[in-house]
Parts: sequence; C-alpha cells; structure tokens
Amino acid sequence: MPLLLGLFGAEPAAVGGSVTRLIVQDEVILRVPVQPHPLLPEIEWIEHKGPKCIAATVIRRALLSGPSQVDFILANRARVRAQFDEDCPALDFYGGFYLQPADERVCARRDAVYSRIGGSCTIKSFKQLEPKVHQ
Repeated sequence: MPLLLGLFGAEPAAVGGSVTRLIVQDEVILRVPVQPHPLLPEIEWIEHKGPKCIAATVIRRALLSGPSQVDFILANRARVRAQFDEDCPALDFYGGFYLQPADERVCARRDAVYSRIGGSCTIKSFKQLEPKVHQ
C-alpha cells in the first residue's frame, strides 16, 4: 500500500482540486483533496442522522472540521461529516487523503481514510449537515 500511495505523489494531475480515481487489480483508490479553511466567516453546522454509506462517485472534495472528523462536499453541494473512531491529525499534512472502498460506496464502520504519510482512521459514522440560519 505505501508504494501504491507513493505513485500519487509523483503524478502532477493528482495534485489538482478534484477527486482522482485509480484502479489497480480490481481495487479502487480515490485521492480526495482537502480544501483549505475559507477566509469567510465560519458557518455553524447542525448535525442530523446521516447515511450508512456514501456513493464514492459523488464525493468532490473535503474540509477538515476537527481532529476526529472530516466534511465531504458532495456533487449536489450537500455536506456530510465523517466522524472517526479516534483523532486523525495527519490528514492535513499533505493537503489530501485516500479512500479505498470495498465497492463503489464509502461506508461507516467498514472503510477508513488513509493519510499520505501512511496512517489510517476508521470512519465511525456519517452525519448529514445543515447550515444554521441566523435570524
């Protein structure tokens, strides 16, 4: 796995702002770019019960929202928070991470995210996020 992950480091196209997909011997590996924190005012997010799985094809990018969670931005602009079993501080070190789903879905309690330096964090659950409207 580390050798395979090293391949992405040498690919200039993998550094871009979109999810990169690589298939090696029937295994799908997705490189997910992490978007830097915006300079705009912080939005407060309300968590709701989320899905058990997310289709891998709808993940567009991610935002680090804490040491034990990451927010996935989906194709329809919805936001889903992946909460990890433990803190995962190495995810922002190289500005991206990898997903290696068993099928075309990323599922809680089954899949993990892999940092570019070799660590991994298991996804404990997903939460659907809704922006809080201030009145």
